[in-house]
Amino acid sequence: MAEKLWGGRFNEGINPVMEKFNSSIAFDQALWDVDIKGSIAYAKALEKCNLITLEESTTLINGLLKVAQEWTSDTFVIKNDEDIHSANERRLKEIIGKEIGGKLHVGRSRNDQVATDVRLWLREKSAILKSLLIDFIELCCIRSKGEIDILMPGYTHLQRAQVIRWSHWLLSYAWYFHNDVNKLEEIISRMNICPLGSGALAGNPFPIDREFLANELGFLGCIPNSLQAVSDRDFIAEFLFWGALVATHFSKLAEDLILYSTKEFGFVTISDAYCTGSSLMPQKKNADSLELVRGKSGRLIGNCMAVLVVLKGLPSAFNKDLQEDKEPLFDTYKTLIELIQVATGTLGSLKIHKEVCYKALSPDMFATDVAYYLVKKGVSFRDAHKVAGEVVALAENKNCSITELSLPQLNSLSDYFNEDISLLWNYENSVEQYQAFGGTSRENVYVQIQLLEKWLSNSKHL
Repeated sequence: MAEKLWGGRFNEGINPVMEKFNSSIAFDQALWDVDIKGSIAYAKALEKCNLITLEESTTLINGLLKVAQEWTSDTFVIKNDEDIHSANERRLKEIIGKEIGGKLHVGRSRNDQVATDVRLWLREKSAILKSLLIDFIELCCIRSKGEIDILMPGYTHLQRAQVIRWSHWLLSYAWYFHNDVNKLEEIISRMNICPLGSGALAGNPFPIDREFLANELGFLGCIPNSLQAVSDRDFIAEFLFWGALVATHFSKLAEDLILYSTKEFGFVTISDAYCTGSSLMPQKKNADSLELVRGKSGRLIGNCMAVLVVLKGLPSAFNKDLQEDKEPLFDTYKTLIELIQVATGTLGSLKIHKEVCYKALSPDMFATDVAYYLVKKGVSFRDAHKVAGEVVALAENKNCSITELSLPQLNSLSDYFNEDISLLWNYENSVEQYQAFGGTSRENVYVQIQLLEKWLSNSKHL
């Protein structure tokens, strides 16, 4: 049986059910790499303040590197280890002996150790997620540039509203994810502060150089309060909220594409590689990739809520409840990795049907343009809006489209209508009128692409 790091005070062995309930090695072994990195830095810090000799520090570091090799080669054997910290220390002592191995933990607690490990782990994984999101945004830009001439209905309340470019719709999501990347960078900067050297809660009684530890591990500085350092999980809560928000954005994108891929819309076709069929109905082709993207968002929202509920009732300092932060954290990361990859593959391989999108445009979508036409003639917008509504009602009464109304019929509603009203009945002209920054005109869509491309170029070099 593995020796407990805390067993000296106890007279009885731990109950087997409690041992299983207490153990976290099944999931926190994911931290093995960063746990060893933190221990190597700590061994150097111990030698720096003369708590161990250079020879002992070298022995500790070489032993830790051997432990890392075992993890890398998948030959590390987990025994009755309580957690990843116990496992790595137990194996280190087996390799270099208990006398020297037992010196590594002086002044250090698993409280500041795990707080450091999770920050290091999340910092590394956040960089991977950032890269995947950047790839997705780049894909949006590539498709938007190549498919800028495709017009489609824009919807509000899921009703046809105004004519927009397909590229404008796609870039709206690119901007969501652009903001998500910026938010992630802010979270990384806030989490990138070192808790190591804070001990259990009161600090370190030895002259450990915490700035040295921070520099060794790539942190921007040290957390100034040891009590807060060991208990702070705000960065995890922030990340889990961020992950839930990213998943929500992908869920919205998936919902749009699921609708657009139906027979009723027919705007896009999802590649067979990202669809499945029915076990009963041979004709079915289901966009399960997008449905799962949509469904996973609920899971990630749940992960965020789970950790917030754990945190909301805790007293100060470390409490074992905080062990519950890791499974939601690891699950959110794993789920996001898979979700973004599937969403990228689905978007990258789908086909957009230009003619179908165009046929979905309808003359009633010119109603707002009629109001704008009257405004340009000097009519107040509220009056123009009323007249445009009357134009729609008149067309409905005449069982025709507004574009088929004669000039005398239009003049019965307003004297401001002239022969030039016919120039409105053009979908390309309709989108091109939106010249203000951020609009769906061709020039503005290109400006969006250029802004994103510049940002992408800068982001890739950070």
